Amino acid sequence: MRVDLNSDLGERFGRYKLGLDEEVMNYITSANVATGWHAGDPIVMRKTVRLAKEKGVAVGAHPGYPDLMGFGRRYMKLTPEEARNYVLYQIGALYAFTRAEGLELQHVKPHGALYNALVKEEELARAVIEGIADFDKKLIFVTLSGSKPAQIAEEMGVKVAHEVFADRAYNPDGTLVPRSKPGAVIHDKEEIAERVVSMVKDGGVRAINGEWIELRADTICVHGDNPKAVEIARQVREALEREGVRIVPMGEFLR
Repeated sequence: MRVDLNSDLGERFGRYKLGLDEEVMNYITSANVATGWHAGDPIVMRKTVRLAKEKGVAVGAHPGYPDLMGFGRRYMKLTPEEARNYVLYQIGALYAFTRAEGLELQHVKPHGALYNALVKEEELARAVIEGIADFDKKLIFVTLSGSKPAQIAEEMGVKVAHEVFADRAYNPDGTLVPRSKPGAVIHDKEEIAERVVSMVKDGGVRAINGEWIELRADTICVHGDNPKAVEIARQVREALEREGVRIVPMGEFLR
């Protein structure tokens, strides 16, 4: 069995620092690099890409809403044309730095409120996927496991990585419990590791109400802004490797 470990990185801006990028990068295989609209700036983007190159970590774009003040976690109403071009623009920004560092772009993972909106709005999802395909149909689209956007992308001939979350609780319908709700974020390292192993080996996990839900796990998100991010990333990786799971970039097995 093979699985990818990803984390949202480069989510800094100017003198403001968020996340433990350098440390988390030691345990992941794919980095979702902020592209400047919810976080990140040209200096941060290049440093993050360069760090990924040094660590042997694959790089993907992490585009979001144009909402620096709200960290991209506030919903915005976009037209399909806006969504398509906003995503294309942000991919292009990161591509400049991956090309400068001699790296290939591997994937695109929408950020925050945009990521969640795609699950509910089919027209928006299609527009975002079109923006990805406009740049390069070989890019992997990272989205919530088993969701409608995954189906749309596959129908459009775009490769999909079904994503699961190490430290987030699930609703019975397979969506994530909103961060505003109690129990939405799991903090116990051992519980997180057990859930991840279940997702990969058993193909599912218990929802917040105890129901079993099936999930396909191509890539596992380990959040880099959690105070215990480094320890969680290490424990998740070690737990999977003990079970004989190979941790490799998604581009190596999603072809």
